[in-house]
Amino acid sequence: MSVRVQSEAFDAGAELNVFTLAQSGAGAVVSFSGIVRNNATGDLVAMEIEHYPAMTEQALETCRAEAVDRWLLTGALIIHRYGRLVPGDTIMMVATAAPHRADAFAASEFLMDYLKSRAPFWKKEHSGSGEAWVDARGEDEDALARWDEPKL
Repeated sequence: MSVRVQSEAFDAGAELNVFTLAQSGAGAVVSFSGIVRNNATGDLVAMEIEHYPAMTEQALETCRAEAVDRWLLTGALIIHRYGRLVPGDTIMMVATAAPHRADAFAASEFLMDYLKSRAPFWKKEHSGSGEAWVDARGEDEDALARWDEPKL
């Protein structure tokens, strides 16, 4: 399965090994794992992630398919968690495989930029000062916009 949205923890190393072994013809595999980090004041207790399952999985699959169309990939994997996560938990993973590294790196960055700015997840921080929904950041939108720019 190329897209998974799940509450359960996963072993990113084991997932990468399984993904890599399945990539016939790949000369490069790139992976990125996102970790819940503490907030600026250092008092994050937990990050709660909510989503609407049917919409989220379809949106992630559409993005994964776009990456496969845009670059010469042999495979692409997205795993994203939901529920209550604490600092240090692995929240997501992206892996891409391609005959050449440039495509694997670009596709991985594209998927990451999409997940940070457009994936339909709602995040709430629970900290020592209370609870707050996390707003989208302008720099994440800027990162995604670069993929719409014409290539030279």
